[in-house]
Amino acid sequence: MATLTWHGSSYPTQVLVLTGRSLRALLRTPALVFFSVLQPLIMLTLFSQIFGSITSTANFPPGMTYINYLLPAILVNTAMQSSLASGIGLVQDMSNGVLARFRSLPIRPSTVLLARNLSDAVRTGFQLVLMIAFGVLVFGFRPDGGMLGTLAALGLALVVGWALSWVFIAIAAWVRKAELMQTVGFLAMFPLMFASSAFVPVNGLPGWLQAIAKVNPLTYAVDAARSLALAHPVTGVAGALVTSGAIAAVGAFFAIRGFRRPLSI
Repeated sequence: MATLTWHGSSYPTQVLVLTGRSLRALLRTPALVFFSVLQPLIMLTLFSQIFGSITSTANFPPGMTYINYLLPAILVNTAMQSSLASGIGLVQDMSNGVLARFRSLPIRPSTVLLARNLSDAVRTGFQLVLMIAFGVLVFGFRPDGGMLGTLAALGLALVVGWALSWVFIAIAAWVRKAELMQTVGFLAMFPLMFASSAFVPVNGLPGWLQAIAKVNPLTYAVDAARSLALAHPVTGVAGALVTSGAIAAVGAFFAIRGFRRPLSI
């Protein structure tokens, strides 16, 4: 009689189980959930009040409220900031021995990374939905694109955040230090955030900063999200999606290579 050999569960099952494990670990830390939701809401409140006066300047689009201009950009920025948590979470799993136990199981290494990416995408989606609700109820966010355009902008922000998560997962797989991950992440995010069209129109920036903003990939993602939410002629969406796909592919390649290195290194 032939001997049956168990070869482990299927790839989708592994991803599903590991994604559920990451989400349950997040829910077991209510304080983390609370502050991860609170941070973007505070950012939306502060920036809407600090920069709101620019609506009276000549460079600002006429007839547009600042909250309608700001919120699509905050969606993209929040997704970018949340992507850093993917790398930090992976480093924490490396340091607390979880990944060492995973290596002893008949699972493919890429499922661990994909599950981390997907669980953080779910968390980010929850953040973005709450932010839109907060913008509507508190600040009167009423984009011309309506709910459909706003959801399209949310979807684009999620794609951008999902792609950047692979970058931070790749960095985490190689550096394996939470402090270094945070330093690298903030050094990368702040220039991307402020040297862009996120908070003020590009033509209102100093000349040298305009040059940076015009080649900043976040500017194109923000402009695309804004055009979707505000029912403007949709430009840059295809470019943002293609760029995100390329970033995700490169990030995933280096993430898997780094993850396969011995944990002791």
